[in-house]
Amino acid sequence: MIHLPTSAAVHPLFDLAAWACGAATGWALYRWRLKAAAQALALRTGPGYFLVLALGAVVGAWLAGSLNTLQGPAPTLSHSIAGALGGAIVAVEIYKAARGVRASTGGVFVGSFAVGVIVGRFGCLFTGLPDRTYGIPTHLPWGVDLGDGVSRHPVQVYESLAMALFLAVYLAGLARRAPWAMRRGFYVAVAWYGAQRFAWEFLKPYPTLIGPLNLFHLISLALVAYGCVYFLRDRGDEARAQERALSLSRPDHLPM
Repeated sequence: MIHLPTSAAVHPLFDLAAWACGAATGWALYRWRLKAAAQALALRTGPGYFLVLALGAVVGAWLAGSLNTLQGPAPTLSHSIAGALGGAIVAVEIYKAARGVRASTGGVFVGSFAVGVIVGRFGCLFTGLPDRTYGIPTHLPWGVDLGDGVSRHPVQVYESLAMALFLAVYLAGLARRAPWAMRRGFYVAVAWYGAQRFAWEFLKPYPTLIGPLNLFHLISLALVAYGCVYFLRDRGDEARAQERALSLSRPDHLPM
């Protein structure tokens, strides 16, 4: 068992570090590969896009987090990154539908989101038990003691490592200009985040809603479904666009 020093005071520091590292990553990727995507985003969406995104993220974060922590013997308000992601997606997709925008607009945020989770989850870990994101007891040698003498799964570290793995694959895809990374990276990121989060939720002592599934299991399944469905839809749109571009007139149809 690994004994960790914990303090609620460190969470804001890690939050600031997550925002700073995420912003730096976004800027670096913009300069490296995503400048055209960012310019296209600005042209397609308009200034209201970022306001809608932020409002959706805030509402989703506090709604999902509080619905989870208001259950049980010590109800309290809280926020959740899974809820923030889900809320932002719902708000942005409604906004895009109203403006007739069909293509992905989240690609410029993928790297920043991944880095934010990687860094931010360590704030949850070192905050300890008051953060209420700790894992269930375990006898594994890397279990962590967060101050109560119980060896627990470091689920925050699991999530950070999972997103670090995604980030490495994503950067490799950008380096090759792979279509899945350049055009559909956001959908892949959402599906991956939902899938790994779904797995780790079984290692948390959250109240269940349906069988063994808690609220974040359901949110995670929704994120996976969204990522997969929209990935396939966009790939179909891309294939149809390429077919139209290759449908050239035959020589017999050219004017003489």
